[in-house]
Amino acid sequence: MLSRCLPSFRVRRTVATAAVAVCVCVAVGLLVLLFAGGREAELAQIHVTDAWNQVVPLIRQGPLPSVLPRGEVQAIQVLDARGRVAASTPELVGKPPIATFRADDRNVRATRVVCPPNGLEGCVTVTSYKVYQPQGVWLLYIVAPQVPWYGTARDILLVVGASLVIVVMMTAWSFRDLTKAMAPVNAIRGELAEITLSDLDRRVPVPTNYQEFKLLAETVNDTLNRLESASARLGRFTADASHELRTPITSMRAHLEEALLYPQDTDWPKMTRAVLAGVDLLQMTAADLLTLARLDARTSLHRDPTDLCSLVRVELGRRKYRKKIVENLAESAYVECDRLRITRVLCNLLDNAERHAASRITVSVRTGGKSVIMEVADDGAGIPAEKREMVFDRFTRLDTARNREAGGTGLGLAIAREIAKAHEGTLTVEDSERGARFVLCLPAYDARPFAQTA
Repeated sequence: MLSRCLPSFRVRRTVATAAVAVCVCVAVGLLVLLFAGGREAELAQIHVTDAWNQVVPLIRQGPLPSVLPRGEVQAIQVLDARGRVAASTPELVGKPPIATFRADDRNVRATRVVCPPNGLEGCVTVTSYKVYQPQGVWLLYIVAPQVPWYGTARDILLVVGASLVIVVMMTAWSFRDLTKAMAPVNAIRGELAEITLSDLDRRVPVPTNYQEFKLLAETVNDTLNRLESASARLGRFTADASHELRTPITSMRAHLEEALLYPQDTDWPKMTRAVLAGVDLLQMTAADLLTLARLDARTSLHRDPTDLCSLVRVELGRRKYRKKIVENLAESAYVECDRLRITRVLCNLLDNAERHAASRITVSVRTGGKSVIMEVADDGAGIPAEKREMVFDRFTRLDTARNREAGGTGLGLAIAREIAKAHEGTLTVEDSERGARFVLCLPAYDARPFAQTA
């Protein structure tokens, strides 16, 4: 099924900018046209007033000519007290009254739109004035063009033309600016599309014109750095795992082939024990690899409020150790943890300490602020400061523990640190007067609600 083609960000933003520009221009254009219409209406009223000022003195003082100058208005007509045309502008000479309405008793002026008036064409605005004379009320009709709300056609053309220019300019500017702005994104996308597992050392270009794109490129490069490091670690881990698995397999194969070649001279019980030892090592390595895979996959932990002091006491009492165990435990120290996983950390640290201790192992648990601290220390040769982080690498054995009998699978401390990270804690090697001191720090848990519900 073909996916629907999505519009590009540049096109959508350009269309949106054009739509906003159109809306703004329409709104501003309407205001301009309203202002122009009001201005034209005001100008027409001024012309009507000027015509009134010119004709009324002629009516009152005389003599009133039969043909009046039109001035700035469209037409003028004067009716005497008996309703006869006394004077008019040239276009109304010899024509009947253009209108019959007059102002009411409370006003001297009335304005109406007449379509069409007598003697004229189209719709016009007719203003009727009452002029009081001794023989009666005379009527003065002044005709002006009807002014629409938008003013004149010239105003409409001016507004429409200016709006088109503004919309086109804003749309073109938006398209150009977005094209320029999206160029770094396209460059980043193009570079990412070409990066494969074989060339993880490549990096995307970092633009300098926009801070947001600069941060995006730097974040992508940081991610690529982590990906390259993870790929390198995975490669080393795979190679080390292959080597660690191949060594016992090679040893077991050699024992079995020798037994098959010389069945009469083979000490079968001894050979069987050697093969079983290799199987045990394979089983331990496979189990540790599976544990690391689950920890790397961030599988969920079954956390429960746990007294770490009680957990340590139970574990120390369950096993027998070849070295003396010195306990230095607080009365209680609660953490919220996966008990099996934390027990695994303790066992790994104890196994490591037992392999390297001269005669004594010290286990202590205490609280410190918002943390619970567990320490496992031995009185062995210790770990140099420059190699304290190295011991947590997978399949790492220091020179003093190169032999397989003392070194185990080389995954115990790596597993312990991953479990600590999964609990939002830390596992480090700290300074010690003698031997190695491993420190596990976990977030403390408020045991009071737990104690009330228990």
